[in-house]
This record gives sequence, C-alpha cells and structure tokens, in this order.
Amino acid sequence: MYTDKVMDHFTNPRNVGEIKDASGVGEVGNAKCGDIMRIYLDIEDDRIKDVKFKTFGCGAAIATSSMVTELVIGKTLKEALEVTNNTVAEALDGLPPAKMHCSNLAADAMHAAIQDYMKKEKVQA
Repeated sequence: MYTDKVMDHFTNPRNVGEIKDASGVGEVGNAKCGDIMRIYLDIEDDRIKDVKFKTFGCGAAIATSSMVTELVIGKTLKEALEVTNNTVAEALDGLPPAKMHCSNLAADAMHAAIQDYMKKEKVQA
C-alpha cells in the first residue's frame, strides 16, 4: 500500500518540532479526515534556513510533512513556492489514491508559512 519512502519518512520523520520565533508559520487541515499540519520556517536572505513541522494525522500525513521539509530546506522562497503537493507525492514515489486528497497537505502548509512570512515582512511575491 505505501512505498518504502513513505514508510521511511513515517517511521523516521525529518525536521520534527517547532522553531521559536519562526519567520513564518503555516497551518492547514482537512476536516474530512482530521489531518492537521503546521510548518515553521526560519528565513534569512530570501532563503529557507531551517524548517520544522508538527503534524497530527495518519502515516501519509506525517510522511508528506517530513518530505516537504527535506524538499525546501536551503531553497529560495521562489523555489519553495514551486513545490506542489504532487511534487511531494512524487518525491515519496507516490501515495495511495485514497490518501492524496486528505494527507498530502504538506505543500499547502509550507506555502501558508511563506505567505505568513511575506505578510509579516511586507514582501511582495
């Protein structure tokens, strides 16, 4: 059902936690399945210096949160905004169709964190 990469990121999630005084925080959820993801960004010179996440949800939700942190760390904001939920799923070698709609909210949470930063800092997209 799940790929080896999904299982690896579920059992050994990367970048779990919070960033105190984060540059931006994004939270998204899906009421249908109960998944909630919060992404914390530390941004310096238009680049994601650090990223952490906290997720309440199924294994796929945790795996996608972990993978999105790996995909965006060190990237510019523009590069990070190009990461989509499909990018995350592809990086995990796919997700079961039943998990795509509710569990793969990771890029949405990361985009929300970038938008939060841009609003706080009055940065234009």
